[in-house]
Amino acid sequence: MLPTLDEEGALRDVYSRIPIEELKQRGYSTRVVVVDGGSKDNTVKVAEELGCDVIQQWGEGKGAGMRQGFKKFLELGDDELVMLDCDGTYHPEEITKMVDSIPKNGIAIGDRLHGNLQPDAMTSTNWIGNQLLTWLAVALHGKTVNDLCSGFWAFSRGALERLQLNSMRFEIEAEMYTSCAYQNIPITHVPITYSKRVGEAKLGSIRDGTSIARKLIIRRIFPTPHEEQ
Repeated sequence: MLPTLDEEGALRDVYSRIPIEELKQRGYSTRVVVVDGGSKDNTVKVAEELGCDVIQQWGEGKGAGMRQGFKKFLELGDDELVMLDCDGTYHPEEITKMVDSIPKNGIAIGDRLHGNLQPDAMTSTNWIGNQLLTWLAVALHGKTVNDLCSGFWAFSRGALERLQLNSMRFEIEAEMYTSCAYQNIPITHVPITYSKRVGEAKLGSIRDGTSIARKLIIRRIFPTPHEEQ
């Protein structure tokens, strides 16, 4: 599953590097689903040309799109799902490593902070912010996580069935972590490669960091979403 918003510059390359043949050799039947958040460029056209399934999300924000993609996954009856941001920062070649690392009924999270963090891939401000938010998450919820804001996750069906989410924006990863903490969903951490993104960044350091911290605090007070949107 590839969440997109104006990612025509990276989509073809990301798609071409997905190890579809290797996954087939391991017995997997694969599909690539693009969840688009209202791109104004040619992202949807490129996705259709590549043969991807395209979901035009019904709400604004990454969280809304991911939840819609999760719902579709569960409806289709598939066994495992890999989600990575489609901006060129993550390396699709590592999908097999992520899939191999999924614990039973659990989740594997790509760990940039203890992996191969390439030069200029993350600003010092974002690195510090990620460290602080990861520390805050563990301090509030008690479950180990190495890289809270990673955009590279691999899910078992059993884990996705238990996640309780209502996030609309970039706080979705933080809420997935808190749901794992309260639902006792196993997590493994997989060191991954992280590169400089293609195109303009969508994540705003202060505004989105504050939103993520707020979600962590809210889920400490109210572990279960009051209303799933």
